[in-house]
Amino acid sequence: MKLQIPFSDLDRGSKPVPEEGFTLPEILIAMAVFLLMLAGIIAANLFGLRMFQVNTTRLNITTWSRQTTEKITSEVHSCNSVSVGYITNGAFAGLLNGETQQGTALLLYPTTNTTNYIVYFVNPADQTFRRTAAQPGSAEILADSVTNTIAFTAQDFSGNVLTNNQNNRVIHLTLEFYQPARFLQGADYYKLETSMTRRALE
Repeated sequence: MKLQIPFSDLDRGSKPVPEEGFTLPEILIAMAVFLLMLAGIIAANLFGLRMFQVNTTRLNITTWSRQTTEKITSEVHSCNSVSVGYITNGAFAGLLNGETQQGTALLLYPTTNTTNYIVYFVNPADQTFRRTAAQPGSAEILADSVTNTIAFTAQDFSGNVLTNNQNNRVIHLTLEFYQPARFLQGADYYKLETSMTRRALE
């Protein structure tokens, strides 16, 4: 008895089917597409990180500005007297009548007791804005990177700088800041201004 084998089976056995694979151009194209996608993902992450840092800085500045201006405004509103002057050898030196009422420091007396005081001032040595009081351990740094030294001016209701200690003067605060360039963030400049006066005027 003879067993007949189909010709197709004989042909398949004698001629093996070649293995399929990617050609060199296909591999190069796939690598190029992958690298483009990877570059896009990295760029998007770096951009998001930069935006996060920028927004975080602005939010911190806004929060600090609100808290600081609320504190100093409240203290000026309720104080018994206020004077503009300078810090000389660690002590406050007030301005006299006839002198332009602008300086680096502001002295507040919350009550008629002159041993109880509050001083806000700019320290040019380290470019900080500080607050100190008569109570021991009350000194604190409120801000750094302050570039201007003349922070306080006494003005009239029209915004003109006074040359006398008139009772109804307006205290104007100006702080200018400079932040140098940092990682993924360019240099920045911003300015804070506010005006305040005492509520209790004799």
